[in-house]
This record gives sequence, structure tokens and C-alpha cells, in this order.
Amino acid sequence: MIERLTGTLAAVSGEAVVVDVGGVGFLVEVSGITFRDMPAIGAPVALLTYLHVREEALQLYGFSTEEERELFRLFLGVSKIGPKLALAALSSRRPGELKRALVTGDAAVFASVPGIGRKTAERLILELKDKVGEVGLPGGVVVSGSAGVDDGPMSLARAALLELGFGAAEADKLLARVEPDQTVEAIIREALAGKA
Repeated sequence: MIERLTGTLAAVSGEAVVVDVGGVGFLVEVSGITFRDMPAIGAPVALLTYLHVREEALQLYGFSTEEERELFRLFLGVSKIGPKLALAALSSRRPGELKRALVTGDAAVFASVPGIGRKTAERLILELKDKVGEVGLPGGVVVSGSAGVDDGPMSLARAALLELGFGAAEADKLLARVEPDQTVEAIIREALAGKA
């Protein structure tokens, strides 16, 4: 497997880049988010990669963050979501926003991606909302509430809000208005509804 590429950005073309590594140019497809993070041509670049193997082709996909690559892998695990649709979803929003949409069941975020209809968006949420909490959360905290028994729903919800990009003070403020005797998912949903 090719885990990462470190070299020089040799060219950009559409939604792909060419990374020159020791005189060999690797064509790497990237999301719109990663594409915007690319340096100028000729500058050093490092990309985390995923090698997709098919009968007729080997295709490299590149990511600027581990969080984005992990979401890509999760998306590929959903039926009818291939690399192109997974990349399109990652191009639509930053990983934290996509996680938030999965946790809150916001199918409209995914249905707005070209090629992903309402039914596919709902299936994506159904299959991934319990898994997304495992992506990049410190200590393996799971948003669905299946973490250690000592962790109460409020502390798990707070950890999830922090991972979704909220500051500590903002997360505490959102949770202060929430009824604590609920599931972690319900607490997060209510907290995010109060934000709107």
C-alpha cells in the first residue's frame, strides 16, 4: 500500500494533482477541500493517500488530513458509494461539518452532493452515524454512547461537540440548556438545534 507521498507539487489538473517523488510523478485525485490546501506548483507537498484497486486500474486518492482520509474510508464501506461519490461528498464540506451532519442525521447535507440522492444520503447516515464517533476522537470515545461506562451522556456529548469543532465554552453553553437525562445522540441533537 502507498500510505503517503512526500515530494514536489508538479502539476494540477481538474481535481487531480501530480506529486513528483524522486523523479516519478504520481497522479493523485483529491477532494476540493484538499485541492484548496495545495501549495504553489514547485513547492513541497505531503499527502496521505488511499490506493483504490480495481481489475482494470489502480487509482491514488490524496488527503491533507487523516480525518478526511478516515471519512473517505468510511464512505467507501457504504453500498453504492464508490471513490468518486466519496470524494464528491468530501469536496462539499470540511470533515467536521460532515461528521456533524452524520451525528445529527442531516440528510440534506449529503443529498445536496451531485450523485447522492435522498435515499442514499439516508442510508449513509444510518450506516455511519455510530461509526463516525470513532474517527479521530481521542481515547476512542464513540458519539453513539458506547464508550466506557464511567462516561456520562453529557461528557460524551461534550467530547463530541469539541470534536465537531466547537470551542469548550461554546459546547458548555449549548449543553447548559439541554435536558441531561437523554441518550448522547438526543443531547447532541438538542444542543445543535439550540445553536440554530
